Amino acid sequence: MRVILDDVRVTLAHFELRLSAEMESSVTGIFGPSAAGKTSLLEAIAGLRPLLGGRITIDGVIVDDVPCRLRVPPRRRHIGYVPQANALFPHMTAGANIRYGASGNDIERIVQVLEIGHLLERGVTSLSGGEQKRVALARALVSSPRLLLLDEPLAGLDRPLHRRITALLQRIRDDLRVPMLYVTHDSDELLQIADTTIVLDRGTVVASGPTAAVLGESDSSRRDAGAALV
Repeated sequence: MRVILDDVRVTLAHFELRLSAEMESSVTGIFGPSAAGKTSLLEAIAGLRPLLGGRITIDGVIVDDVPCRLRVPPRRRHIGYVPQANALFPHMTAGANIRYGASGNDIERIVQVLEIGHLLERGVTSLSGGEQKRVALARALVSSPRLLLLDEPLAGLDRPLHRRITALLQRIRDDLRVPMLYVTHDSDELLQIADTTIVLDRGTVVASGPTAAVLGESDSSRRDAGAALV
Protein backbone atom coordinates (compact mmCIF):
# COMPACT_ATOMS: atom_id res chain seq x y z
CA MET A 1 0.00 0.00 0.00
CA ARG A 2 1.36 3.38 -1.01
CA VAL A 3 -0.21 6.72 -0.12
CA ILE A 4 1.13 9.80 -1.89
CA LEU A 5 0.29 13.33 -0.76
CA ASP A 6 1.29 15.86 -3.39
CA ASP A 7 1.22 19.44 -2.06
CA VAL A 8 -1.95 18.68 -0.09
CA ARG A 9 -3.49 21.83 1.39
CA VAL A 10 -6.34 22.01 3.92
CA THR A 11 -7.57 25.18 5.61
CA LEU A 12 -7.81 24.83 9.39
CA ALA A 13 -8.91 27.25 12.08
CA HIS A 14 -5.53 28.80 12.89
CA PHE A 15 -3.20 27.66 10.11
CA GLU A 16 -3.08 25.81 6.81
CA LEU A 17 -2.20 22.13 6.62
CA ARG A 18 0.24 21.89 3.73
CA LEU A 19 2.44 18.89 3.06
CA SER A 20 3.89 16.44 0.59
CA ALA A 21 4.72 12.92 1.72
CA GLU A 22 4.84 9.27 0.65
CA MET A 23 3.75 6.51 3.03
CA GLU A 24 4.51 2.93 2.06
CA SER A 25 5.13 0.85 5.21
CA SER A 26 2.65 -1.53 6.84
CA VAL A 27 2.06 0.99 9.65
CA THR A 28 2.90 4.67 9.31
CA GLY A 29 2.70 6.80 12.43
CA ILE A 30 1.44 10.38 12.31
CA PHE A 31 3.01 12.05 15.32
CA GLY A 32 2.93 15.51 16.79
CA PRO A 33 1.47 17.75 19.50
CA SER A 34 -2.21 18.54 19.89
CA ALA A 35 -3.61 20.73 17.10
CA ALA A 36 -0.75 19.85 14.74
CA GLY A 37 -3.18 18.80 12.00
CA LYS A 38 -3.01 15.01 12.54
CA THR A 39 -6.77 14.34 12.62
CA SER A 40 -7.38 16.74 9.75
CA LEU A 41 -4.88 14.81 7.65
CA LEU A 42 -6.74 11.54 8.29
CA GLU A 43 -10.05 13.20 7.46
CA ALA A 44 -8.61 14.50 4.19
CA ILE A 45 -7.35 11.04 3.20
CA ALA A 46 -10.72 9.50 4.14
CA GLY A 47 -12.51 12.07 1.97
CA LEU A 48 -14.28 13.69 4.93
CA ARG A 49 -12.51 17.04 4.60
CA PRO A 50 -12.20 18.81 1.23
CA LEU A 51 -8.81 19.92 -0.01
CA LEU A 52 -7.92 23.48 -0.85
CA GLY A 53 -5.25 22.20 -3.21
CA GLY A 54 -3.10 19.23 -4.14
CA ARG A 55 -3.54 15.56 -4.95
CA ILE A 56 -3.95 12.34 -2.93
CA THR A 57 -3.16 8.95 -4.49
CA ILE A 58 -3.87 5.64 -2.73
CA ASP A 59 -2.34 2.47 -4.13
CA GLY A 60 -2.03 4.03 -7.59
CA VAL A 61 -5.59 5.43 -7.63
CA ILE A 62 -6.09 9.20 -7.48
CA VAL A 63 -8.84 9.96 -4.95
CA ASP A 64 -8.37 13.75 -4.80
CA ASP A 65 -7.04 16.05 -7.49
CA VAL A 66 -7.98 19.68 -6.97
CA PRO A 67 -6.56 21.03 -10.27
CA CYS A 68 -8.56 18.37 -12.17
CA ARG A 69 -11.64 18.81 -9.96
CA LEU A 70 -11.61 15.12 -9.05
CA ARG A 71 -12.90 13.96 -5.68
CA VAL A 72 -13.79 10.32 -5.00
CA PRO A 73 -16.60 10.00 -2.39
CA PRO A 74 -15.57 8.50 0.99
CA ARG A 75 -17.61 5.31 0.48
CA ARG A 76 -15.70 4.52 -2.72
CA ARG A 77 -12.23 4.94 -1.24
CA HIS A 78 -12.34 1.54 0.53
CA ILE A 79 -10.88 3.03 3.70
CA GLY A 80 -11.66 1.98 7.26
CA TYR A 81 -11.67 4.93 9.63
CA VAL A 82 -11.82 4.70 13.43
CA PRO A 83 -12.15 8.24 14.86
CA GLN A 84 -11.38 9.14 18.45
CA ALA A 85 -15.06 9.01 19.41
CA ASN A 86 -15.54 5.54 17.79
CA ALA A 87 -18.84 6.72 16.13
CA LEU A 88 -20.79 3.54 16.90
CA PHE A 89 -24.57 3.43 16.48
CA PRO A 90 -25.92 3.61 20.06
CA HIS A 91 -29.29 2.00 19.22
CA MET A 92 -27.65 -1.17 17.83
CA THR A 93 -25.96 -4.16 19.43
CA ALA A 94 -22.24 -4.60 19.06
CA GLY A 95 -22.84 -7.35 16.49
CA ALA A 96 -25.19 -5.18 14.43
CA ASN A 97 -22.62 -2.39 14.44
CA ILE A 98 -19.96 -4.77 13.16
CA ARG A 99 -22.17 -6.21 10.42
CA TYR A 100 -23.22 -2.74 9.24
CA GLY A 101 -21.47 -2.13 5.96
CA ALA A 102 -19.69 -5.51 5.92
CA SER A 103 -18.50 -6.42 2.44
CA GLY A 104 -17.49 -10.05 2.56
CA ASN A 105 -14.54 -10.02 4.91
CA ASP A 106 -14.23 -12.90 7.35
CA ILE A 107 -16.26 -11.53 10.27
CA GLU A 108 -15.63 -14.58 12.45
CA ARG A 109 -11.87 -14.29 12.11
CA ILE A 110 -11.90 -10.57 12.92
CA VAL A 111 -14.13 -11.15 15.93
CA GLN A 112 -11.73 -13.85 17.09
CA VAL A 113 -8.61 -11.70 16.61
CA LEU A 114 -10.20 -8.83 18.57
CA GLU A 115 -11.61 -11.19 21.25
CA ILE A 116 -15.14 -9.76 21.17
CA GLY A 117 -17.35 -12.81 20.49
CA HIS A 118 -18.95 -12.48 23.94
CA LEU A 119 -19.94 -8.86 23.23
CA LEU A 120 -21.95 -9.32 20.04
CA GLU A 121 -25.42 -9.39 21.62
CA ARG A 122 -24.80 -6.53 24.01
CA GLY A 123 -25.95 -2.96 23.43
CA VAL A 124 -23.21 -0.49 22.61
CA THR A 125 -24.06 1.79 25.54
CA SER A 126 -23.41 -1.06 27.98
CA LEU A 127 -19.83 -1.56 26.76
CA SER A 128 -16.72 -0.15 28.39
CA GLY A 129 -14.45 2.26 26.53
CA GLY A 130 -12.03 -0.51 25.61
CA GLU A 131 -14.84 -2.79 24.43
CA GLN A 132 -16.29 -0.02 22.27
CA LYS A 133 -12.84 0.56 20.77
CA ARG A 134 -12.55 -3.10 19.76
CA VAL A 135 -16.06 -3.09 18.26
CA ALA A 136 -15.20 0.05 16.26
CA LEU A 137 -12.02 -1.63 14.98
CA ALA A 138 -14.01 -4.71 13.96
CA ARG A 139 -16.60 -2.62 12.11
CA ALA A 140 -13.85 -0.88 10.15
CA LEU A 141 -12.08 -4.15 9.31
CA VAL A 142 -15.14 -6.08 8.05
CA SER A 143 -15.58 -3.49 5.30
CA SER A 144 -12.49 -5.05 3.64
CA PRO A 145 -10.52 -1.78 3.69
CA ARG A 146 -7.36 -1.36 1.66
CA LEU A 147 -6.22 1.11 4.32
CA LEU A 148 -7.10 1.57 8.00
CA LEU A 149 -6.99 5.02 9.60
CA LEU A 150 -6.70 5.07 13.39
CA ASP A 151 -7.04 8.33 15.32
CA GLU A 152 -5.66 8.09 18.87
CA PRO A 153 -6.93 4.49 19.27
CA LEU A 154 -5.50 4.11 22.79
CA ALA A 155 -6.41 7.53 24.19
CA GLY A 156 -8.09 7.44 27.58
CA LEU A 157 -7.41 3.76 28.31
CA ASP A 158 -5.82 2.65 31.56
CA ARG A 159 -2.37 1.03 31.35
CA PRO A 160 -3.46 -2.65 31.47
CA LEU A 161 -6.10 -2.06 28.78
CA HIS A 162 -3.62 0.09 26.84
CA ARG A 163 -1.21 -2.87 26.68
CA ARG A 164 -3.99 -5.28 25.67
CA ILE A 165 -5.28 -3.11 22.81
CA THR A 166 -1.69 -2.54 21.66
CA ALA A 167 -1.25 -6.32 21.41
CA LEU A 168 -4.49 -6.57 19.40
CA LEU A 169 -3.32 -3.84 17.01
CA GLN A 170 -0.09 -5.76 16.52
CA ARG A 171 -2.17 -8.83 15.60
CA ILE A 172 -4.14 -6.76 13.07
CA ARG A 173 -0.82 -5.61 11.60
CA ASP A 174 0.80 -9.04 11.54
CA ASP A 175 -2.12 -11.49 11.04
CA LEU A 176 -4.71 -9.52 9.06
CA ARG A 177 -2.04 -7.48 7.20
CA VAL A 178 -4.15 -4.35 6.84
CA PRO A 179 -1.98 -1.24 6.19
CA MET A 180 -2.54 1.51 8.77
CA LEU A 181 -2.02 5.21 9.29
CA TYR A 182 -1.78 5.63 13.04
CA VAL A 183 -2.28 9.02 14.70
CA THR A 184 -0.99 9.60 18.22
CA HIS A 185 1.03 11.98 20.37
CA ASP A 186 2.43 9.04 22.39
CA SER A 187 5.91 8.08 21.17
CA ASP A 188 5.88 4.77 23.07
CA GLU A 189 2.85 3.62 21.05
CA LEU A 190 4.59 4.30 17.77
CA LEU A 191 7.73 2.44 18.80
CA GLN A 192 5.57 -0.66 19.32
CA ILE A 193 3.30 -0.28 16.28
CA ALA A 194 4.74 1.84 13.46
CA ASP A 195 7.53 1.03 11.00
CA THR A 196 7.88 4.63 9.84
CA THR A 197 6.67 7.92 11.25
CA ILE A 198 5.84 11.40 9.98
CA VAL A 199 6.08 14.26 12.49
CA LEU A 200 3.68 17.18 12.02
CA ASP A 201 3.87 20.61 13.59
CA ARG A 202 1.25 23.24 12.69
CA GLY A 203 0.36 21.44 9.50
CA THR A 204 3.89 20.94 8.21
CA VAL A 205 6.08 17.83 8.04
CA VAL A 206 9.13 18.49 10.22
CA ALA A 207 10.59 14.95 10.16
CA SER A 208 9.95 11.57 8.55
CA GLY A 209 11.61 8.17 8.34
CA PRO A 210 12.07 5.00 10.44
CA THR A 211 10.16 5.43 13.69
CA ALA A 212 13.03 4.98 16.16
CA ALA A 213 15.27 7.39 14.27
CA VAL A 214 12.55 10.01 13.79
CA LEU A 215 11.42 9.96 17.40
CA GLY A 216 15.03 10.20 18.55
CA GLU A 217 15.48 13.28 16.38
CA SER A 218 12.24 14.78 17.69
CA ASP A 219 13.34 14.26 21.30
CA SER A 220 16.72 15.87 20.54
CA SER A 221 15.01 18.85 18.90
CA ARG A 222 12.77 19.37 21.90
CA ARG A 223 15.76 19.21 24.26
CA ASP A 224 17.72 21.69 22.11
CA ALA A 225 14.76 24.06 21.99
CA GLY A 226 14.40 23.85 25.77
CA ALA A 227 18.09 24.53 26.27
CA ALA A 228 17.93 27.56 24.02
CA LEU A 229 15.25 29.07 26.21
CA VAL A 230 17.32 28.76 29.40
